[in-house]
Amino acid sequence: MLRISVIGTGYLGATHAAGMAELGFEVLGVDNNPAKAAALSMGTVPFHEPGLPELLAGHVAGGRLRFGTSLVEAAEFADVHFLCVGTPPGVNGAADLSQLYSALDGLVPHLTRNCLIVGKSTVPVGTAEALTARIAELAPEGISVDLAWNPEFLREGHAVYDTLHPNRLVFGVTTPDAEWALRQVYATPIAAGSPVVITNMPTAELIKVSANAFLATKISFINAMAELCDLTGADVTLLADALGHDDRIGRKFLGAGLGYGGGCLPKDVRALIARATELGAGESVEFLRDIDAINVRRRERVVAETLALLGGGRRPSGRVGILGAAFKPLSDDVRDSPALDVARRLHAAGVDVTVFDPAATIPARNVAPELVFAATAAAALHEADVVLHLTEWREFRELDPVFLRTVARGRVIIDARNTLDPEPWLAAGWDFRAMGRLVEPRTAAGRMGAPAVTQHPAPAVVARELATPSPLTRLRARVRRTA
Repeated sequence: MLRISVIGTGYLGATHAAGMAELGFEVLGVDNNPAKAAALSMGTVPFHEPGLPELLAGHVAGGRLRFGTSLVEAAEFADVHFLCVGTPPGVNGAADLSQLYSALDGLVPHLTRNCLIVGKSTVPVGTAEALTARIAELAPEGISVDLAWNPEFLREGHAVYDTLHPNRLVFGVTTPDAEWALRQVYATPIAAGSPVVITNMPTAELIKVSANAFLATKISFINAMAELCDLTGADVTLLADALGHDDRIGRKFLGAGLGYGGGCLPKDVRALIARATELGAGESVEFLRDIDAINVRRRERVVAETLALLGGGRRPSGRVGILGAAFKPLSDDVRDSPALDVARRLHAAGVDVTVFDPAATIPARNVAPELVFAATAAAALHEADVVLHLTEWREFRELDPVFLRTVARGRVIIDARNTLDPEPWLAAGWDFRAMGRLVEPRTAAGRMGAPAVTQHPAPAVVARELATPSPLTRLRARVRRTA
């Protein structure tokens, strides 16, 4: 059986290494960070991903998976080498490929037999061609090295499932041997029905960034519609439901709210713009700049509304309790997190901010040490004048609004993710505000003697009762009498 090395053991690499072990291969993970390699060698995953700690620890204990820091050892060990190193944004959003070249420089000169190197990192189109030339320069005489590109499509929070049951496999290859080797690696999911797309290298490189740019476009589109809904009294959730029934559009990624974040969509959109500009095709992706701008504007809107609730002006006063720091639930990833960005903007404006997140407190504190982090949701909302729901964790949908009335000082919550049920909040006496979503106001007292709630009406549409029956009402009455 083929033996596999995984070079780079961050989020992608650690997950891929454990997944390859689960598929039956002997795997060596390599990282240039000794502390990270040591932690993984003890079965400890240094980030939050459901299911991964158990999978990784099991295969480490069983001996099928191990970790180290030596590329020389990897060169001697494996038949297939997966490159899973980071390609962070550099100047003008372009991807920084230095880790890729460093990995090749440390690996290829020490190869002892013919092998396949597989890129999984997200890269600008044209990277594989340059890496192929670099491999040819470095490979020992008599050693044949193929390069392939196999982009990843992992969803944070579902990465283990996506590794073992991919919804598609893309193989960018130049030789039949490279395709054969990849089919051996992924034989189990292929047999289970995962479709395989065989492409050339440039297509494989473009697929990942194109997919993320398209998803970002859907998110920003529905958020642009949410802005129109706020101005007209329409409801963006019903709008999205109706659009989603069209199978050419689909409902996924049409959740209006605070916008996208994380380590993929923002980075890949900007990297695609940068690469297209380098190739002289910047005008063809100019719309992506607007997509990015719409996304940032969602954060600005929440900040502006919060400051207005606190009195506005140059020195707003008050306390804000924030639910969420990660860019999405089931993750502790705070890279380009909209939630953390909003918290930091409010803090910079002089607001007293306290944040709670079920998983992301430590990484969030490392990025934003100026913020105060609480151990529970109730502690974050203590004496808060305004509550912001910024990451759609399930735990936040299960909070008790009646109890939280006794904790918070104010009665205003902004559901910036449009995932909370407004009814229990309204019933408990909260002023519930959403993003492009029509929330019916309560004019009667809520439970437990709560004061009446005044929900701000849609600017252009005010609900009213008909003073006289409509023609349709009279028609229905006549039909009932003659039935």
